[in-house]
Amino acid sequence: MIELPTDLPADLAPLAWLVGVWEGTGVIDYHVGDTHYEGEFAHRVSFSHDGGPFLNYAATASLVGPDGRPARALNAETGYWRLARPATAAEPGPGLLPPLETHPARTAEDVEALRNADGGFDLEVSLVHSDGVSELYLGQAKGPRIDLATDAVMRSASARPYAAATRLYGLVEGHLLWAWDIAALGGELGSHASARLAKVS
Repeated sequence: MIELPTDLPADLAPLAWLVGVWEGTGVIDYHVGDTHYEGEFAHRVSFSHDGGPFLNYAATASLVGPDGRPARALNAETGYWRLARPATAAEPGPGLLPPLETHPARTAEDVEALRNADGGFDLEVSLVHSDGVSELYLGQAKGPRIDLATDAVMRSASARPYAAATRLYGLVEGHLLWAWDIAALGGELGSHASARLAKVS
């Protein structure tokens, strides 16, 4: 049974089920030309909040060796998840610029007004990978399911080719299931990795 936190800002209510630390294993299965990337990996994902209208996100993945233990780090990523909504003068930023106006904290009714035509909530997810890739995902949360697709991808000169991605997250029987499709190394968008994670804290 998943316990939902009660101290979240109203903006995060549609994402409350994600909060916590999740661990488990997954599989890699990606084809580029004649090359088939495959293997099992250990995965740890953390969603947390510090009072702001966004979730902090961090994840690590390591290949699993023949003995069933993590053997080699694959990648780490960090970022922020938030509801998409119009910016106002009451928002801080960009950078360290303070807000120009003061408004009362948003209520559940304010957030409910953000529902899209599909009945979900539009999302913006910004991620930075340890391998030099940065992604901006757009998508939606609808109940215990999240669908995301890249709107922009940036990579450093030393990063390997990576053009686009989609991600799917879902809460199924108390577990966090996700699937990640990528277009990388000159290949088309296709299945890349999936995992099943249990909440550990």
